[in-house]
Amino acid sequence: MSLIVGIQIKKFAAQTKLMMIHEIALETYSRKEQFNFFKDFEEPFFGITTAINCDRAYRFCKTHNFPFFAYYLHATNKAVNETSNFRQRIRNNAPATYEVTHVSTTMARPNHTFGFSYIEHHPNFECFLERFTKEKKRIQETDQLMPDTMTDQVTHYSALPWLNFSSVAHARKFSINDTCPKITFGKIHRDQGQLMLPISVHAHHALVDGYHVGQLIACLTDLLQEHEQLSA
Repeated sequence: MSLIVGIQIKKFAAQTKLMMIHEIALETYSRKEQFNFFKDFEEPFFGITTAINCDRAYRFCKTHNFPFFAYYLHATNKAVNETSNFRQRIRNNAPATYEVTHVSTTMARPNHTFGFSYIEHHPNFECFLERFTKEKKRIQETDQLMPDTMTDQVTHYSALPWLNFSSVAHARKFSINDTCPKITFGKIHRDQGQLMLPISVHAHHALVDGYHVGQLIACLTDLLQEHEQLSA
């Protein structure tokens, strides 16, 4: 790891300690009516599945020997943070927003089980990759399901690299107040000569609409085409 990357990690780690969640005044919230309508639904999450072109990003990772899953995971979480509604949560029956949200993705073990991870976001991919690699090692060397650090300041990620799916449904525990977005990736496949990545996005409808999912996908598509996360 370069000295510059090391400094960036330490600097960002110090900054994240100051990150807070801020209440949103419901009376001036642009989605007040939608929030009040959906917040008490028995199943308030909706899901949209699509596929994005990852051909250029995949070739970029092969050229630079980057793990592709870590690369598009980082790009996705960067898009999540740039789409403000995906940083919103429900606290005390009211909307609130984080300044930054992190990553909790499932990671496979050699025995075909998995563990949940906690990886702090960083706008620079190489800084994020170091955290990703460290957390992957921890999971593969233990049988612990949940990390010691876990809050709702995350997006829940998972990957099904064996399946080119067209829809996804998640196991849910309705007795807890879960308002974290859930994003699942599928098997990369070719379509008309281009590599495509299936992606399923589930979000709480009191906080997120289809419009915001569209914003997220557009942002992610741009990031995978332009590789901005390397230089941010």
